[in-house]
Amino acid sequence: MTIFKLKIGENKIENMSITIKKMNLKDYEKIKDNLKKDFDDFWTPTVLESELKNKNSKYIVAKENEEILGFAGIIILPDDVEITNIVVKKEERKKGIGKSLLEKIIEISKETKRNIISLEVNEKNLVAINLYKKFGFEKVGQRKKYYNGTDDAVIMSRKI
Repeated sequence: MTIFKLKIGENKIENMSITIKKMNLKDYEKIKDNLKKDFDDFWTPTVLESELKNKNSKYIVAKENEEILGFAGIIILPDDVEITNIVVKKEERKKGIGKSLLEKIIEISKETKRNIISLEVNEKNLVAINLYKKFGFEKVGQRKKYYNGTDDAVIMSRKI
């Protein structure tokens, strides 16, 4: 089921058509062996698979034709929604795909009838922090040495 199609007209990818839809286990099977190489070292394949099977989680995937360019997920908690990740393939970054995934994640979050959406981001990931700020997220806290025992996490949230 296609959620929506969009045209991105920035830089090299003018006329690129991206489809964003619900992520499924077939999508997972396509990327599981190359998660670290293509997308970063954020979670193990086992953790991502368990998230896809979690009834409280919702994941979406950005594709051009059948190639997976990125994905994003949320977990629906009793009082709020937490963005678990927004990940774009390394060679596809800075093309607006992360922005499109964030827009759709916010739209899906609105359907949950929760009031707050939150996330944690590495303090060194200024590109992501600036993107979140553009969407109204504000820093509300910090977790010391959250990433790899060295980098702090910035906790951000906004009203849905």
